[in-house]
Amino acid sequence: MRNKIIIIIVLLSTVFSVESYGQQDAQYTQYMYNTISINPAYAGSRGVLSIAGLHRSQWVGLEGAPRTQTLNLHTPLGKKGKVGMGVSIVNDQLGPTDETYFDIDFSYTIKTSEQGKLSFGVKAGGHLLDVCFNCLNQYNPNDALLQSNIDNKFSPNVGARIYYRNSEKWYVGLSAPNLLETKHFDESSLSVAKERINFYLIGGYVFDMSDSVQFKPAVLFKAVSGAPLQADLSANFLINEKITLGAAYRWSAAFSGLVGLQLSDSFMIGFAYDRETTELGNTQFNDGSYEVFLRFELFNNRDKIISPRFF
Repeated sequence: MRNKIIIIIVLLSTVFSVESYGQQDAQYTQYMYNTISINPAYAGSRGVLSIAGLHRSQWVGLEGAPRTQTLNLHTPLGKKGKVGMGVSIVNDQLGPTDETYFDIDFSYTIKTSEQGKLSFGVKAGGHLLDVCFNCLNQYNPNDALLQSNIDNKFSPNVGARIYYRNSEKWYVGLSAPNLLETKHFDESSLSVAKERINFYLIGGYVFDMSDSVQFKPAVLFKAVSGAPLQADLSANFLINEKITLGAAYRWSAAFSGLVGLQLSDSFMIGFAYDRETTELGNTQFNDGSYEVFLRFELFNNRDKIISPRFF
């Protein structure tokens, strides 16, 4: 029972010889603070050197469940800040698979109005895949398909995005992080695991509720061929420019609670907890999903600090 997730994802695609599709990209609840992992056009948009890390443990208690770590940094280049550059590393573990993505992000921003800025972004990088078939509970130890592990199989990666923001009030972005549909197994074998293009649409708006409270609803839509449309809806309150409290709903999947602390102008920490609304959430092996987010920003001009940025 505890290996059910692994059996479905891995054995069905190998033993039963099907071509598997799905939403393969890593999933985030605190996507509103981890935007560059979804959209490279965001690179440099904060106006300072920004370094962020995130750890997600999904379906805690279920053996082989997903675990994700991300590390990214980005900064504007030059005095005008029209060009942005960033570096992103994502490690995603699921059962016997271990995937590492490393990308360089570039953005170019043009001013469309007094308050509006439109950014175009591209990314280029690679992907390493490890699959440890020896780590599985093999019911047929003589199965030839499970005798050879996959070690550091490299695949190139390119992506493109656009991102628009209007002052500090609202933003919207569209992205396709991976435009190459990579096949991870040989076509001569009985199975093919193929990555599909994932499309992301992200947006948010900041409302000033009072002098001490701001409210920001945000949305993230994710679409990929062969899987249902995924929608994440969130609502966060920033109190006294220090404390963020919020809730989120992943359509037909989970409810989430979010807490953030702006410990200083430079340092923020965030925490999120998800509880599944599917049958998986009712199992005794699933204690929910957890995320921890850290962000550090290096300011070289304190005049840029007006208030903590919501996005």
